[in-house]
Amino acid sequence: MKKVSFQGEHGAYSESAAKKFFREKIETIPCNSFEDSLKITEDEKSDYSILPVENSIEGTVGQSIDTITHTTLHAIGEEYFKVEHCLISTGKLEDIETVYSHPQALGQCSNFIQDRKLKTVPTYDTAGSVKIVKEMNDIHSAAIASNDAGNLYDISIVKQGIENNSNNYTRFLIFSKENSIEGSGDKTSIIFSVKHEPGALHQILKEFNDNNINLTKIESRPNKNTNWEYNFFVDFLGHHSNSKIKSVLDKISENTLFLKVIGSYPIAELD
Repeated sequence: MKKVSFQGEHGAYSESAAKKFFREKIETIPCNSFEDSLKITEDEKSDYSILPVENSIEGTVGQSIDTITHTTLHAIGEEYFKVEHCLISTGKLEDIETVYSHPQALGQCSNFIQDRKLKTVPTYDTAGSVKIVKEMNDIHSAAIASNDAGNLYDISIVKQGIENNSNNYTRFLIFSKENSIEGSGDKTSIIFSVKHEPGALHQILKEFNDNNINLTKIESRPNKNTNWEYNFFVDFLGHHSNSKIKSVLDKISENTLFLKVIGSYPIAELD
């Protein structure tokens, strides 16, 4: 049976996304952090790790991207998972004064929170917030998490669908020690830092354009080691082992301080 590590407690969206991706029975291993999740796979204590990388409402999961920058693992798959947040509590709706959840979930439910003038307490994980609320056993406290998390910890679902936007998806990447092979429809993720030279980023983007490689995402992230320097997280169509793409990556490396191929994987459908 495949072992898959993830950040959070059982019942987290990452665990649900892993089950959806593999479409078979898997053993899931909860971890305290993104770093721990990846390290377990690096140490061969799990076969795969799954990390959220962006949300359709809140944008990039910055901590996850920063962690991915340093891993030796390869992204070999992606999954889009529809997020449906629930208010979970031992009390009733009118009793609740404070909500606990991951900052991304709190942001995705900000309208509901503001309308009811609720206090917010950020936690490390959505499912973990349910565990906290259960242990507190306080009718004035609630968690924001999935329906599965509420059922798992046997706490009442007070209200379903409290997210700001029902078209709410989180994109996950699946990591392995093994690399993927080229298929008929692949996407590649890379991260790089540009040299402090005029036109350095332009030359990189021009190389993709000149070779008709379709960029599907580009986003900057602050470099944690040097102030006012940025890493660029980029997705493009194609597999990194393809000869044309290998040539482009070799050329753009001349204008980068560092370049990391995160991995190539079949393009997931949004369902």
